[in-house]
Amino acid sequence: MSLDDSVTHWFAAFRAGNREAVRHLWDRYFRRMMGLARIRLRAAHRVMADEEDIALSAFDSFCQGVELGQFPNLQNRDELWQLLVVITIRKAINVAKHERRKKRGGDQVFRSDDQLLEELISHEPSPAVTAAMDDECHRLLDQLDDEQLRRLVVLKLEGHNNSQCAEQLGRTRATVQRMLNLVRQTWQQELAQ
Repeated sequence: MSLDDSVTHWFAAFRAGNREAVRHLWDRYFRRMMGLARIRLRAAHRVMADEEDIALSAFDSFCQGVELGQFPNLQNRDELWQLLVVITIRKAINVAKHERRKKRGGDQVFRSDDQLLEELISHEPSPAVTAAMDDECHRLLDQLDDEQLRRLVVLKLEGHNNSQCAEQLGRTRATVQRMLNLVRQTWQQELAQ
């Protein structure tokens, strides 16, 4: 069973009442949720709560929602991740809003939840989000110990398909696919730590 299939399986098991499956979902998503919260908090000029608090609260809300049957149409890992993103971002927005209210004028420009959410998911990310994404990309590229693997990742990020990557790297499509599998394995191990 692949890791992606496992996520769908773990979610189905949790929905069916298996509390052990929650641990697997936690292990898979919690660090990513903290990263999202960190980006959002950085954009809000850092508030009193930290990204771990927000990710914990978001994951707890998700678990409570599953137990109450609030997500009956959630079918796969992609939909699950989208839901976790929305919950995490909303929690971060609420924390930032609460902190601004407490300061009474600490942030003179007040934006609605919709405006804040739009900033996060717009086609043009804020400079803080762009910087955080750039840092994360460099960190993940640094995990690859082979220059050919790093070049392949950059080509894929630029939108090249496997045939184009093979041509540019002077490799076969099968070799490119093996290289991509190696990149995935390396990054999955990194994310699992």
